[in-house]
Amino acid sequence: MKAVVFSLGCKVNSYEGQAIINLFHEMGHEATDKIEPADVYVLNTCSVTAEADKKSRQAVERLKKHNPDAKILVLGCSSQNNPERFLCNQKVTAVSGVGGKIEAVKRFMSDINRKNAVISDINDQNRFYGCDLPTEYEDNLSPKSTMTRSYIKVQDGCNNFCTYCRIPYLRGRSRSRSIDSIVREAYEVARHSKEIILTGINVSDFKAEGGGLTKLVYALKDVPARKRLSSLECEVIDENLLVALGECGFCDHFHLSLQSGSDSVLKKMNRHYTVAEYLAKTKLIYSHFPFAAITTDIIAGFPTETEDDHNRCMDTARAARFAAIHVFPYSERAGTAAVKLPQIDKAIRAKRAAQLIALGAELKDKFIAANLGRIVEVYAETQRDGLSEGYTSNYIKVYSPLGVGELGKVKLVSPYLDGIKGELL
Repeated sequence: MKAVVFSLGCKVNSYEGQAIINLFHEMGHEATDKIEPADVYVLNTCSVTAEADKKSRQAVERLKKHNPDAKILVLGCSSQNNPERFLCNQKVTAVSGVGGKIEAVKRFMSDINRKNAVISDINDQNRFYGCDLPTEYEDNLSPKSTMTRSYIKVQDGCNNFCTYCRIPYLRGRSRSRSIDSIVREAYEVARHSKEIILTGINVSDFKAEGGGLTKLVYALKDVPARKRLSSLECEVIDENLLVALGECGFCDHFHLSLQSGSDSVLKKMNRHYTVAEYLAKTKLIYSHFPFAAITTDIIAGFPTETEDDHNRCMDTARAARFAAIHVFPYSERAGTAAVKLPQIDKAIRAKRAAQLIALGAELKDKFIAANLGRIVEVYAETQRDGLSEGYTSNYIKVYSPLGVGELGKVKLVSPYLDGIKGELL
């Protein structure tokens, strides 16, 4: 039997999807994350925006085109958010949610191996595997990455309750994996990958065995791989964490979520820092890592955002010297507090987003220029037009003669495509 596990959305979803693929392999089935003809499809959905929900629903049709007779299990955040939207689709065989993904797949495979497994009655609750949110970290995932870089999930859930976000209601409260378990996986992953990225829904909230993120960083010090943190909240940045990162082989790339550069908008977002506090954290990072890449997310056109708020946001981005900005025009999300606020015309949202994107491109060019002439380590990951594509520790894409899978020294010589061309020493 052949299975396809298609994951939408965040790196946590991708990690969980890889664990499901490995489960299929352990059960003796062929499995891939590439969309192609198969007997079984597991659709691992996303619900971070209304558009993500829409794409999750559309993916059912996309998968079914490859095999109209295939069985489809839908799970993840979108089915957690609204299971009925999938249960009423006759093309969906079964539905689960965020919790117990491995057990849901095991039950699904057990059910479809029974006689008369195809269920056509949408009211038949045998199709519904439940959407109870887990309260403890579910440490039963055993992914085997198909990528050069490898992700390790260290945390799940979120306690922030930002007014634009549904994720705490879909993923549940924050819960962390044990440090021993993370370290074991890190050593295993380092056998085939030269870079490890620690990921989670809110990595900054990692707490286990009486310590936080700094304790985890020190626990991973001797793992023989380059290490990287995924998205962080600015509040977690302090001297102790930065010293630990420098001593333990972590990359000088910080994806530090901003969301808005206006204090009044941040307050309405329920973000628990001011612009001054955020910029103080960026200054602290640069004092430890002078060539650090600080990247961020910004929402353009959040409800009540004025033109002055938007201009303050542009000024904040310049002051932070971002290496890249991920810009998202605000999107209404049912069930969030922000939808009750006065909304901004979508044309204005789009205009402000375009201005932020243009500023992000300008800041990226400055960041690349500041790195020209440096000799750095690059991890080559893929091949393109006779050159490998890889990344520096501060996450500049480098095109060089390095072989794929090689971690080597390169001189950064000139801007090239969306990054820098590198020469071997």
